[in-house]
Amino acid sequence: MYVLFFIELGTRRVHVAGCTQHPTSAWVTQQARQLTWELQERTKPLQFLIHDRDTKFSSSFDAVFQSERIEIIRTPFRAPNANAYAERWVRSVRQECLDQLFILNEAHLHQVLTEYVTFYNERRPHQGLEQQTPLPYSVVAPATSVRSHPILGGILHDYYESAA
Repeated sequence: MYVLFFIELGTRRVHVAGCTQHPTSAWVTQQARQLTWELQERTKPLQFLIHDRDTKFSSSFDAVFQSERIEIIRTPFRAPNANAYAERWVRSVRQECLDQLFILNEAHLHQVLTEYVTFYNERRPHQGLEQQTPLPYSVVAPATSVRSHPILGGILHDYYESAA
């Protein structure tokens, strides 16, 4: 299975565009269109897109982002550190989630990734963000105890403060 994702470097927010067994240039381009439609409402537009030199990232893929005035930056050959944030996210999702599960099919993978990305963006603290989350959340009431909420059947846990 192949997963196409985008990560915002400043906030570390991840967007999973899709997953498939047979990615093609046309599929990748359509996922890019859908992402740009989702992000059109943003107050601060994206400025750059960094991607590797895979042939699936064709000129039509780049054109989708260039039409939104997003500059395309290609990583050098054989330089995984040039896109270290993306590489780190792949390690996190594998280690914390995918290595713990038996993925049945494409739909199951998409469901698992959707739940993990929600956890990653909204509840998982990030060292690079001073233990904050990419999407800030607010505490509603003064807490008296700490509780746990299992995610993905207990593979991950979200700890939160709760009122008595």
